[in-house]
Amino acid sequence: MLKLVGIAGSVADQSYNRMLLKFIATHFSDLIDLEILDIDDVPMFNQSDDQTDGDAVQFLNRKITQADGVIIATPEHNHTITASLKSVIEWLSFKIHPLSGKPLMIVGASYYDQGSSRAQLNLRQILESPGVDAIVMPGNEFLLGDVKTAFDDHNNLKDDRTVGFLKETIGKFTQFVKVINSMNDKADEGWKKEDLESHGTVDTTIKGLDMHADDWVEQAAEKTHAAEGSDYVKLDRGVLTVDQLNWFLNSMPMELTYADDNNQFLYYNHTMDVKDMLAGRTPGSAGNPMADCHPKAAIPHVQQVVHMLRTGKTDLFKLPVPGMGPDKYIMHYYQAMHDDQGGYRGINEFVLDLMPIVKYYLEHTGQVLAKDPNAKADAVSGASSHAAAEKAKPDDVSGASADTEKPAEKPATDEVSGASASADVETKPAAPKDVDSVSGASAKD
Repeated sequence: MLKLVGIAGSVADQSYNRMLLKFIATHFSDLIDLEILDIDDVPMFNQSDDQTDGDAVQFLNRKITQADGVIIATPEHNHTITASLKSVIEWLSFKIHPLSGKPLMIVGASYYDQGSSRAQLNLRQILESPGVDAIVMPGNEFLLGDVKTAFDDHNNLKDDRTVGFLKETIGKFTQFVKVINSMNDKADEGWKKEDLESHGTVDTTIKGLDMHADDWVEQAAEKTHAAEGSDYVKLDRGVLTVDQLNWFLNSMPMELTYADDNNQFLYYNHTMDVKDMLAGRTPGSAGNPMADCHPKAAIPHVQQVVHMLRTGKTDLFKLPVPGMGPDKYIMHYYQAMHDDQGGYRGINEFVLDLMPIVKYYLEHTGQVLAKDPNAKADAVSGASSHAAAEKAKPDDVSGASADTEKPAEKPATDEVSGASASADVETKPAAPKDVDSVSGASAKD
């Protein structure tokens, strides 16, 4: 079970955010082991009066370092987090950095409708800033509004839909924690040499071009006298024109991306506008180094994934996207490509929504999704704990798993989503995600 710590961003005697964390700790004890840390004794940050080695700051430092992940519950004071919480983060990013690389989820409660949404945005910006460098779970905001009426006399949330949505969010965070911590494994640090800026060259690199040019494809085609249109291309078991290849690739029921072994993004099947894609790409992206295709904060994790594929730790890396509803389950697959001699030649990334396939199968076989009573699964997301985990170890990046050469002893269980042959997913639809998300001003905790 994951060991998490929770921090309520308030020092008030009556704190609804602390109450929310206590509810999470007790109500979801089958999913997580959550220890709630108080910040009452942490002094206000003062660089001239260094308290880094003081008991209060070191206690937080030790607990966060030892934890698998962190949940912060923030109130909203004048559209921002509290001064006390800001002070704590200052201490934790001054000379010590326990939040760096740590998976973290933000929740929050406030008196009014908006449920600390602006404070959560403010906190997210702080946590992702240089020096703090926490890995904050994207999306999945839990915003508890009208908090004075949200709890009953026993400090339990009264609304079942709210509890259901919170459970779903906690379930996704457990997957996120496993993924990030797997990627943070320091046993093999060769990934740090993975050059996502594509400074080097390989035998297929088209030299003398600006990789960042929007018309890189056109320049590269002209420089290499590339086949196009009705020109024929001989493939392993076929001869097609370039037009036929484009028609063929653009008709694939998934989004395809090709990055070479120099980590240069070379191709995607351009089938629709970026706003309609599952993973947005633009025509100007082709030719860019991979570093340009990812947020700066994600670069170390991308390096680790590429290194795993390059070194053969896995040939297929799977990554479900957090924040999806019952009608959508988007998967990112990163497949290592090899030449005839088995040498690594880059990555084939393909992205697709699995739910239409699942629904078609169920409709045409007369079956339904039902929980597997023998699977140790996350009741919300359906992530299952594989009996042969040591043989097919989850890659732990947002619920993704890395395939290994040895097959799992129970192949009926999907190690990525946790879906099993008998389908460990509830038949009832998930709670609507608009719970506690009505806009409005929020006030103090």
